[in-house]
Amino acid sequence: MKKLIPLAAATALLLTACGNGNYAATQIPAKETPPTTSTTPAAPRPCADGQSALASYAPDAETPAPGGAMPAGSWMAKIKERGRLIAGVSADSFNLGYRDPITGKIQGFDIDMIQAVAKGIFPDADTNPNRVELRVISSPARIPSLRDTKNPVDIVARNMTINCDRWNDIAFSAEYYRSGQKTLVQSDNPAKSTADLSGQTVCAPAGSTSLTNLKEKNPKVKAVTADTDTGCLVMFQQGKAQGISGDDTVLAGDVAQDPYAKVLPERFSDEPYGLGISLTHPEFVKFVNVVLQQMKDDGRWKTSYDKWFALALGKAPVPPVAVYGRVPVHG
Repeated sequence: MKKLIPLAAATALLLTACGNGNYAATQIPAKETPPTTSTTPAAPRPCADGQSALASYAPDAETPAPGGAMPAGSWMAKIKERGRLIAGVSADSFNLGYRDPITGKIQGFDIDMIQAVAKGIFPDADTNPNRVELRVISSPARIPSLRDTKNPVDIVARNMTINCDRWNDIAFSAEYYRSGQKTLVQSDNPAKSTADLSGQTVCAPAGSTSLTNLKEKNPKVKAVTADTDTGCLVMFQQGKAQGISGDDTVLAGDVAQDPYAKVLPERFSDEPYGLGISLTHPEFVKFVNVVLQQMKDDGRWKTSYDKWFALALGKAPVPPVAVYGRVPVHG
């Protein structure tokens, strides 16, 4: 079936524009849908060092309360002295981190996590947009942006899966969302699962676990890449790819932008999201973990989920349970 590129594709192209943006709240009305599964972590495969990939650094007596004074010499104190939190984010992942084509502001579930961290350091972050610098990065740039020796970001919130290999290069917060990989195809594609896509071209973002999982699930798929989620969507809409494989959160946004697409029901991975932080700032990781736990406990996590995901993914699941016990190798 030859299809016209819908208006949503043009909008999606606008979302790929680079630049900085500030958080802005918008309201997407949600309707009641069947509940999703719980995101309580399953027992993960241990890393080579014997630690769980999901294990982060546990807050301790020296970890300050959000909104309070930041300990001298801590990375939080340096951020406060600078006057803003610098975050690496997406501007093209609909409902996760995307640029509103009308207001120009970057918003979404991941951006809510960043805003909460910023408010924990700057109590006026809700009213002062200059407290957060949102630096738009691609999927392959997530880890390098944290390890940059000249102009690094403080934190990355870009639907990044926690795994053992990445712990060698960066640190992660406790899990803040449990996603899973699925595959999107044209609405008239008879495929029922990824196994049915042998010989077909399927796009996944470069440098992502989605690309690795796709190749492992069906080595006969012709895997192609793009630097961004929207890049895959554009390839799909131009007929250069017959499918897109990625996190269900991202694919839900793609379907919202393309009426000719559908998501196959098969889910073939667990993708636990963590906020990426430099290994050299374990005290910042612990502080972020306190912020995330407060969000889960006081209802802000559910409020954010309901705003961005409930319409497409159903009723809010139980927030992911934090796993601690990792010993910092720096600091």
